[in-house]
Amino acid sequence: MTVADARDDDTATARPRRADARRNQEALLDAAAAVFVASGVEAPVRRIAAEAGVGTATIYRHFPTRADLIIAVYEHQVEGLAEAGPRLLATHDSPFEALTLWIDRFVDFLVTKHGLAAVLQSDDSCFDPLHAYFLDRLVPVCGQLVDAATASAEITAPIEPLELMRGVGNLCAGATSSHGFDARRLVGLLVAGLRG
Repeated sequence: MTVADARDDDTATARPRRADARRNQEALLDAAAAVFVASGVEAPVRRIAAEAGVGTATIYRHFPTRADLIIAVYEHQVEGLAEAGPRLLATHDSPFEALTLWIDRFVDFLVTKHGLAAVLQSDDSCFDPLHAYFLDRLVPVCGQLVDAATASAEITAPIEPLELMRGVGNLCAGATSSHGFDARRLVGLLVAGLRG
């Protein structure tokens, strides 16, 4: 259950959404994420609407406030990352390769999230549950990937999933502010080091 679901549970009756409505909302969230990365979370809604190919009224119908849109974009990205882990494990013979590809997506997420960081650390209490949501969804996925790579003897250096995620996060922290800082290369070295 997402943060938004928990917030809306007692105010709305859940109805199954049509597949096309879900796809349209996902496209809108992808467009908003792209605009947030390029222009920051204060980008005009009309720019997001243009990127998504919808009218501004459609955005406001789904997300009455900017905070609602920011939360939905964050959750959408977390869910995409959470769903990618099991899919990568199922489609790759090497659990270490699946882990490496997932970490690559995690790096993309973290660099994107830096655009949301100031808002997420604001005094607005509506953003408070997002960090716990992030950990609850992603630590188990990382754990599944680490466990599979360890069981296949592709990882010999013991590491906890949260420890790995924090290490990756720390390496990504300078990605948006330091000239010449290559977070992806450094994360690659960290992950390669898991092989012992």
